[in-house]
Amino acid sequence: MHVVFEYSHPLPVLRYGGTERVLIWLMKALLQLGHRVSLIGHPESQVAPLGIQLIPRNQQDWESQIPADADILHFQGTPRLELARPFVVTIHGNGKPGETFHRNTVFISRRHAQLHSAETFVFNGMDWNEYPYVDRPSTDWKQFAFLAKASWKVKNLRDCIRACRNTNKNLHIAGGRSWQSWLFPSIHSYGMVADSAKLAILRSCDALLFPVRWEEPFGIAILEAYSQGLPVLGSSHGSLPELITEESGLICENFEAFEQAIREMPRQFEPKNIRAQGEARFSHLQMAREYLKCYERVLSGETLNRSAPFAPQKAPENLLPF
Repeated sequence: MHVVFEYSHPLPVLRYGGTERVLIWLMKALLQLGHRVSLIGHPESQVAPLGIQLIPRNQQDWESQIPADADILHFQGTPRLELARPFVVTIHGNGKPGETFHRNTVFISRRHAQLHSAETFVFNGMDWNEYPYVDRPSTDWKQFAFLAKASWKVKNLRDCIRACRNTNKNLHIAGGRSWQSWLFPSIHSYGMVADSAKLAILRSCDALLFPVRWEEPFGIAILEAYSQGLPVLGSSHGSLPELITEESGLICENFEAFEQAIREMPRQFEPKNIRAQGEARFSHLQMAREYLKCYERVLSGETLNRSAPFAPQKAPENLLPF
């Protein structure tokens, strides 16, 4: 099958970029499974070494650049053009209040689909070879990681800092800087970091803190933590109950439970099992196989959702209770 993607930003990314990482992993997996992949994309994209054909995107008329032998198009957002060719759309974020989507839209977790009155979802998957596991000694439950955009309130860095300060634990923040790191020696803020630095932070920590206060569509940081055998302490919002199992972390219903879990390890976790479970459930190859099922459905004349999905009226950035 010849799958053609369209994306306007340079690929791959060197630092932050969840959508871009997932897109590269999906294209790599499709190639591994024996399919042909093309990208109508930013001219600075460096995808040819991966085996992906780059078609430098013409901003005015990219539709004319679609190869004649393309079997299906895959967009990372609803296309603004009316297209006669079969296509699939993946939505990576939460829609704006009242926003509608094409019936061939795929969401990235069950909860993400439900919130948009849709049925079809495919879990994100990553290339675990990019995250080599390093065995480490037993945890002392004193070092915690936060991987997210620090300034975005829905990611809830505030409660991570508060809980770690209250329990005399260290917090290592990657994804932005916190002014509190200037005041408290137990708060370490590294800003936006490259992959090597991110892995070093994870390998120095005992767990990832992820107490989001919004309907989290997925959460690649959770998989990144699993890659190094770290359990995840998260809230109950969005996709987290689908991603965090009893063996890989803890769902905390409120701040008090979250702080208590940081104070005392809620149960013994086995790092190698966390890594193995994560890799089995969320590989880029598994993601690609699920998308291939979606492609086949569309090519056979089906639509992926019974009706056009739409976003709820509530703004996604409104803070949920914790």
